[in-house]
Amino acid sequence: MTNLIIIAISGPHGSGKSTIAKAIAKELNLRYVSAGEIFRKKAKELGLDIIEFSKYVAEHPEIDIEIDEEMKKEARKGNVVLDSQLAYWMVRELNPISILVIANKEDRIRRIMQREGVSYEKAKEDVEIRDRIEKERFKRLYGVDLWNLNDFHVVINTSKLTKEESIKVAVSVCKALLEGGEQNE
Repeated sequence: MTNLIIIAISGPHGSGKSTIAKAIAKELNLRYVSAGEIFRKKAKELGLDIIEFSKYVAEHPEIDIEIDEEMKKEARKGNVVLDSQLAYWMVRELNPISILVIANKEDRIRRIMQREGVSYEKAKEDVEIRDRIEKERFKRLYGVDLWNLNDFHVVINTSKLTKEESIKVAVSVCKALLEGGEQNE
C-alpha cells in the first residue's frame, strides 16, 4: 500500500455514502472526515436547519470554500476517507481512489425519513431542494457538473445492493486498487 492513502466517497444525500465511507475507514484503519458533518455543525452554530443553511450558503460561497479547503487540508495529511459530494473533485490532483455512491430517489427519500425522523413529504422536499441548490451552487462556484461517471473508479448503486453488499464491494475495490498501486497513477 502507498504511504498517502486518500479515498474520496461522493454521492447525493441519502445514497449511503457516509455509511460506506465510515465502513471503509474502519476496515482499512483510516481517518474519516465528513464535509456533511462540518456543514451541519456550521448550520447549528447559526441556528439554521439544513435547508435554510443550504439556501444561506448559496448566497455565501465563502462557506463552501472554507469547508472544501478543510477537506483538501485533511486529504494532504493522507490516510483518510473523505465523505463529501465533491470529495472526488476537490482532491483530484492527489489521485484519490474515487467512489460514487448512488441510489434511486425513492430509496434516498426513505433513508432520509428514517435518519431524520421526518415525514415522506418533508424528506422528498429536502432531497429535491438540496439536490437543486447544490447542483447550481457547485456549478456556479467551481464550474463542476456533479458526478460525471468518468471521474470515478467505480459506481455503487445502493438501491441494487444491500448495505452489507455495498460495503463489501467498496472495501474490496479500495483494497484491490491500493494493492495494485492504482491510486498513484
